[in-house]
Amino acid sequence: MESKINRIIDRLWKDDGISGAMQYTEQISWILFLKFLNDLEETKNDDAELDGKTYTYILDEPFRWNTWACPKTKEKKLDVINAKSGGDLLDFVNKELFPYLKSFKSITENPKSVKYKIGAIFEYLENRIANGHTLREVLDIIDEMNFQTHTDTFEMSLIYEKLLKDMGGSGTSGEFYTPRALIKTIVDVVNPQIGEKVYDPAVGSCGFLIEAYNHIRYEDVEQNKQKTLSVTQLEFLNEETFYGNEKTPLAYIMGVMNMILHGIESPNIAKSNTLTKDIRNIEEKDRYECILANPPFGGKENEQIQLNFPVKTNATELLFLQHMMKSLKLGGRCGVVIPEGVLFQTNNAFQSVKKELLERFNVHTILSLPSGVFLPYSGVKTNVLFFDRKGSTSDIFYYEINPPYKLTKNKPIAYEHFQEFLESWQERKITENSWVVNVTDIKDFDISAKNPNKAEAIEHKSPIELVENIKVNNQEINDLMDEIEVILIGKDING
Repeated sequence: MESKINRIIDRLWKDDGISGAMQYTEQISWILFLKFLNDLEETKNDDAELDGKTYTYILDEPFRWNTWACPKTKEKKLDVINAKSGGDLLDFVNKELFPYLKSFKSITENPKSVKYKIGAIFEYLENRIANGHTLREVLDIIDEMNFQTHTDTFEMSLIYEKLLKDMGGSGTSGEFYTPRALIKTIVDVVNPQIGEKVYDPAVGSCGFLIEAYNHIRYEDVEQNKQKTLSVTQLEFLNEETFYGNEKTPLAYIMGVMNMILHGIESPNIAKSNTLTKDIRNIEEKDRYECILANPPFGGKENEQIQLNFPVKTNATELLFLQHMMKSLKLGGRCGVVIPEGVLFQTNNAFQSVKKELLERFNVHTILSLPSGVFLPYSGVKTNVLFFDRKGSTSDIFYYEINPPYKLTKNKPIAYEHFQEFLESWQERKITENSWVVNVTDIKDFDISAKNPNKAEAIEHKSPIELVENIKVNNQEINDLMDEIEVILIGKDING
């Protein structure tokens, strides 16, 4: 299956309508999705016939894969006479197929239905393949794939993850990919269980939600060994477990497709900007047991968005943190990636948010990540903040990840680098990489990770890290100047 994907990529690279990894991944995605949907519907139709029932197809017959993409002869071979190609194929796809699929996002449809999700996906998609003969070749290759068994679907989901990783590694689309080793580590600590609702306020390609699904569904995901779950549990897992928002169209498309290709037919993913929600209106019934996220940081939000938060700031990382704190159910757990500045900054906004975090939540663990985890698209130093809504903070367990080599694009962080952390965090085992700080020893709400077990060393940063640090420092200076300006204006108004 992977060799087939590589053949498709080779053909798309030569097409005049495709430019870069993002676009060929997008185009492979919609075609794969329609083949997957066809095989899913055929399987459901076969099951219905065995039960003496009639299955109602989602797609009308002219728009089913076996009609327009790869019609078959009685011998189950490609019907070359009726299979469209060239300009005829492009005309059908652009003028008939896509408008038909876009129409599925209708107010008359149940937003949880697969039909509505299809419409939501294709609302933001267009066919970019310019050569109809190239499209014909791609359709023929994908038609050779079979998604009618769980093993085939599982294999496809792994290959799709690799496509998203390659797209994220292109350096232009960091929102699509958080390193799998880091996601798995965060999910291991938060430990979502069947019956709990899992939420990511900035889902990207849904890596956190899919890892949470694997954590709940499998005894051993590498061996494709599933846990035994009841029909009711499986229904809850598929329809009521996973929630998220994503504001950028392409990331939203990739995320929903990724969920469905992993077997989650009804993900509750909305295309919306999480920060437009006034967190004062979030009630207990709207909250989640588990929150997993790597939200965007370093950006700015306008004053209208800031009005949705008790602590006003234009720093997106602080707005997302407030949103997640408010969205966590009583007894719930959260694991979130944050830039290091959130830990050490002590201006008014950061102090206010961290005061509430320490006093109303239990910040039990802070995982310090090495520089380079998010290369090539970000060199900012980051941490993972783990907290739960089970009382206030007393002691914080810190752990500093120190890989045996300098992280680069071609030498990324690996799951084994987190093993000692995963073995020690619950017992708060003290090692040369870990330590515990009592909340009474924290001054001015500076909770940054300073390892007391190591002598201060001179850190030689790469040029890209220096540039990123300068950007962060400039952002902090701008934030401080904004606050000073507000204070001075206030004094002028008050005389």
